[in-house]
Amino acid sequence: MKTVNSVSGGKTSSYIAKHYSSDYNVFALVRTNDKDCIYPDNKVRQLVSDKIGYEFIGTLEQDNIITIMLELEQYIGKEITWLTSKPFEEIINGDWNKGKNGSHYLPNMMVRYCTTELKMKPIFEWWQKEINDVCEMRIGFRMGEEKRATRMMDKLNDNGNEEIKIIVGKNKTRNKWGMVEWRKPKFPLIEDRIDAKFINKYWSENKEVNFKKGYYNNCVGCFHRQPMFLNKMANEHPNKMEWFSKQEKLNYPNTFKKGQTYDKIINYNSQIELEWDDFNDCDSGYCGL
Repeated sequence: MKTVNSVSGGKTSSYIAKHYSSDYNVFALVRTNDKDCIYPDNKVRQLVSDKIGYEFIGTLEQDNIITIMLELEQYIGKEITWLTSKPFEEIINGDWNKGKNGSHYLPNMMVRYCTTELKMKPIFEWWQKEINDVCEMRIGFRMGEEKRATRMMDKLNDNGNEEIKIIVGKNKTRNKWGMVEWRKPKFPLIEDRIDAKFINKYWSENKEVNFKKGYYNNCVGCFHRQPMFLNKMANEHPNKMEWFSKQEKLNYPNTFKKGQTYDKIINYNSQIELEWDDFNDCDSGYCGL
């Protein structure tokens, strides 16, 4: 069985890439073609374009993720396969996602299609081309996150494998859908009792990969974040947070977070100094939350 490390660009999955040898290391990059979010270094933009096979304008994750992934590849001494989907705004505004009033549904806590389209789908399509058989995929859940692993394991079939629903053929004019087994999730850090404190200590002592304070490897405007944290992100990354606000305005009355708009979150004047900390967890295993 082939082994795959799913690398998100965070400390935990980067530790796995370094210490758990695999046949493949894969990373899915979230892109945008919004010039207001352009990555500032022309040479690096071209390098990333070459890696993903598409023109790279910018990312809706923090820009640090680009240098971190390039440094990590050097640090582990192995190739990391960079993958990507369509730019985020193209996925949101696709015909498949249009409501009755002409606006497009936005990903949210109830329908998290951003994870499916931006992370899971490019990795699955790569798997179809490169492996096309059940593989062992390492997931970056740590000791103390056993409940997250259990929730993922509860979704597996009787063989202990994750299935995905895909088009397997045509039935006259309609698509024929079927379930395909594709990966067996493994949680090496839980098995080896490695927790977040250990991971943070490791990277504080090994600075070949520069995880700067205030870096989080998920989308800047991820709706899993609490509003006050998103407000702080708006101060740190105003153009990227404005991108999220723009999607809501284009697709009114749909929002990323129930009952509140990103425009309101961005313009909220908080008097509280926030620490860079995690507020909500996400069980997808693809992002860095």
